[in-house]
Amino acid sequence: MNDEVAAAPPSILSHVSLGTNDWPRAKAFYDEVLATLDIACVMEHPGAAAYGRAFPEFWIGTPHDGGRANVANGVHIGFLATSRAQVDAFHARALALGAQDDGAPGPRPVYGEPYYGCFVRDLDGHKIEAMFWDGEAA
Repeated sequence: MNDEVAAAPPSILSHVSLGTNDWPRAKAFYDEVLATLDIACVMEHPGAAAYGRAFPEFWIGTPHDGGRANVANGVHIGFLATSRAQVDAFHARALALGAQDDGAPGPRPVYGEPYYGCFVRDLDGHKIEAMFWDGEAA
């Protein structure tokens, strides 16, 4: 974990995890994409890595049972950005690395006026999002 620990621990979830069938490719993808949000790998085990700003809140890894990882229909993971520019950078970097666009960056008023986000499918097909609560838009 990082030497720097946030003043408060995660607020409602300890962590979430997504499976991958190509560990080196997934690790390289998330190292680069999450860096656009100032999120880094804070812990690593054989076949698994945890990301966060201080705590290991998001994990990727090969399934513990040795089976194939599957994409869950109806599941997506949303990462917090600190600006619209970070959302835009996350989307651009993900697409440059081979992710599929699942919703370009922009306001999503259906989620609330301050909501600005984007959606992509990672290299395994998982739906991931970057979003920013834009106080200027409220």
